[in-house]
Amino acid sequence: MVFFGVKNIVTRPTKQIYKNYTKEDFKVWNILFKRQLKNLNDTVAEEFIVALKELNFRAEKIPNFIEINNTLKNTTGWSIKTVPNISPPEEFFSYLSKKKFTTTCWLRSMSQIDYLEEPDMFHDVFAHVPLLSNKEYTSFFKEIGQIAMSVIDDSIKLKKLQRIYWFTIEFGLIKKHDKFKIYGAGIISSKEESNNVLSNKSKKKKFDVNRVMNQSFRIDVVQDTYYYIDSFEELTLSLDEIRKNIHL
Repeated sequence: MVFFGVKNIVTRPTKQIYKNYTKEDFKVWNILFKRQLKNLNDTVAEEFIVALKELNFRAEKIPNFIEINNTLKNTTGWSIKTVPNISPPEEFFSYLSKKKFTTTCWLRSMSQIDYLEEPDMFHDVFAHVPLLSNKEYTSFFKEIGQIAMSVIDDSIKLKKLQRIYWFTIEFGLIKKHDKFKIYGAGIISSKEESNNVLSNKSKKKKFDVNRVMNQSFRIDVVQDTYYYIDSFEELTLSLDEIRKNIHL
């Protein structure tokens, strides 16, 4: 998990100890899961719904990381790595390049259910992890990690790559049968973003590597511009152009 520009607030657990989850934790997960699925309704990508079912995610059960990793191992070879806080870019991309996704294991409190300054397990696990079972998606994900590690000491090139990540993995749309569907985790986990993205208030632009690399973004507001692809294969096919644009 990486949120560019967000500072860590409190040091959190470094390992999921399932028995430590409280009744409030289960209540929070249940509320968020049901609310967001209802809010997404038929606007989320079919691939995400398929992945949710494949990982057996449901409202009444906080996902167990051991179970998740066992399933992912048999599908894409990926796994999740528990971290206490937001990972710095070098750590995050290093894990990605090794087919590991960093995630927290803590949940927000009931008092924070509608707003949280730092991403919690609901964002990381509900929104990000399901698509780790999709081979085309994870192929792109891994390559982004490897490319990032090759330019990790070049702030300008890394910034361009972070923009690719932001407008695909976090805030990407996919167009199917002339309808926009959501696959970006930042939209999937956010009531405000999922309501905004398909409204007339936001701009939807065709994914273009050069344009995205030069598109700035803010982390503290609802996005006003989103980029869409026609398939996850399109992301994989864009990798050569991404490398070319950062002169690899």
